[in-house]
Amino acid sequence: MTRILDRIDAPRDLHSLSEEELEQVAQEVREHIIDTVGEIGGHFGANLGTCELAVALHSLLDSPRDKILWDVGHQAYPHKVLTGRRDELATIRQYEGLAPFCSIFESEHDIMGAGHASTSIGYAVGIKEGMRRRGETDAGKVVAVIGDGAMTGGVAFEAIHQAGGLGTPIVVVLNDNGMSIAPNVGAMSQYFNRVRLNPKLWHARESVEHKLTELPGGIGAAFERLGPQLKESIKAFWAPGLFWEELDWAYIGVVDGHDTRALRGALSKALEAGRPVVVHTATVKGKGFAPAEDGGLEGMEKWHAAKPKSIVNRAEAPKVVPARDANPAPAQWTQVFGKALVEEARRDERVVGITAAMNTGTGLDHLQKALPERYFDIGIAEQQAILFAAGLALEGAKPVAAIYSTFLQRAYDQIVHDVCLQKLNVTFVMDRAGLVGDDGPTHHGVFDIAYLRCLPHITLMAPRDEAMLVTMLRTALAYDDGPVALRYPRGAAVGVPLPESPRPIEVGTGELLREGSRVALIGYGTGVDVSLEAADLLASQSGLDVTVADARFAKPIDQALLAQLAAEHELLVTVEEGVLAGGFGSAVLETLSDSGLEMPRVLRVGLPDRFVTHGKPALLHREVGFTGKAVAERILSAVGSSASLSPTA
Repeated sequence: MTRILDRIDAPRDLHSLSEEELEQVAQEVREHIIDTVGEIGGHFGANLGTCELAVALHSLLDSPRDKILWDVGHQAYPHKVLTGRRDELATIRQYEGLAPFCSIFESEHDIMGAGHASTSIGYAVGIKEGMRRRGETDAGKVVAVIGDGAMTGGVAFEAIHQAGGLGTPIVVVLNDNGMSIAPNVGAMSQYFNRVRLNPKLWHARESVEHKLTELPGGIGAAFERLGPQLKESIKAFWAPGLFWEELDWAYIGVVDGHDTRALRGALSKALEAGRPVVVHTATVKGKGFAPAEDGGLEGMEKWHAAKPKSIVNRAEAPKVVPARDANPAPAQWTQVFGKALVEEARRDERVVGITAAMNTGTGLDHLQKALPERYFDIGIAEQQAILFAAGLALEGAKPVAAIYSTFLQRAYDQIVHDVCLQKLNVTFVMDRAGLVGDDGPTHHGVFDIAYLRCLPHITLMAPRDEAMLVTMLRTALAYDDGPVALRYPRGAAVGVPLPESPRPIEVGTGELLREGSRVALIGYGTGVDVSLEAADLLASQSGLDVTVADARFAKPIDQALLAQLAAEHELLVTVEEGVLAGGFGSAVLETLSDSGLEMPRVLRVGLPDRFVTHGKPALLHREVGFTGKAVAERILSAVGSSASLSPTA
């Protein structure tokens, strides 16, 4: 049966469709996402909730002249389907396929690129004011779509404040589904829940206003004479949009986000208002897919993203019980950290864990279940997470802020001004350090070594394996002389046994793992494993036996170990999964230069000075040369060897 969707190659193709046809297109978009993402994996639940919204917006607006800004992009797959990328959806998040989020380099309909939450309203204010500065009297409409989870981010409130003050004629669609990735937290979320679960509030307020004026004995007439004062008082008690209206925004809601006709009616009014307007819509994360829609908060959280081949015939695929493996896969780095933090919290009552809306993603769900009173979820508000940690540290606590490397960038001023400047004992645990894979450049954790190393008072460390991760966590929490930042990658760890009783290591000391001659590789974090792989290849295929050291710390650097390696080798090779500018290799060069010793040649291996695309980490590592084979080949070239490595190495 031919779908209407198959005739939608651009948003304008929606303009001539009837209300009934638009409703059908929305359902066809939903089914297309279920069929496609269920096969390949990807962001899922939020996208199913925005099918009607995407259809309604594009049926009313003329994109790209009119601008639709999708916050984060977890909810933008329907938008991609309707803007000429329907047949490419099966490539999303795949190497050389569609980007996982909106990308200005991918489509003229993607007005802004974003992988971090809470930014769409700020973009919208700037875009609309930019139109006005160009003197465009008939400029396009600007709509920002933001989730209630993203509304916990302070930058969203800053933009709301500015737009209200300027009277900027933009429309914000508040897509309220009660979730971000995990269930939303905080007072703002509770407010939205009250509004969303009580859609009759607005009508109840109007009823009260009317009945008060009908009271007998002249009382009703007195209320009627009060006029605006009465209405404002009653509105303050009843109105779900009071927050917005007090900031000079008009409020429309709550609108059923799965009723295309109702959405189009509300949006039409908002678009013609000529002032800041919010359209508050209630949607269901996972709409149309029973395991998510009917599974409550757990179902919606589980189906935030779908794993490859997790859906068959639009239903959850049967679970396959794997055969017992005599050699089980290594534990995930995240899980190792999460369990180790629970043990540290049990050992030391000062230890608390802090997350910014990523409890399972950071492994803090273990602490949440084991010691809930020691667990804090701040919402999508990384700045407040670090300020909160600073306040705890001032009162003698040992806060552990577990935040992805890429998300910690959002709290940089707090790291500098509120933690490092005051030399507070806060531990930053950065999951997803390095190239994370399918989520691409918005989520690659490649800058943290460089952006933290320049800060006074901070200690930087990275484990080569999960045993060292447990040891370094103990080291960080035992340290009482300022903040510590600990980074580790996404995915499976190395597979070594964990220490039963971890003991702190001396801060600023490296470790010699393998002794050789001529060349010394100095790895940091995941760079150690790459160095060992390169050393094995060099020894087996070229006869070059090299030294390998684990730096363990990027700040402070083990100066004694560096001096020894520099004196005994003609070439030092630094290996790090981070940008080279200002990174670990730069630290080695600076340390050697400042030491006054005769410097050997230094070859730095790291990530290139560009944003790396999305794709499986193994593919990306090969692309950028962060593999044992690539490092070995560079070493052979550097020492002038004529040996070559096997193509299958």
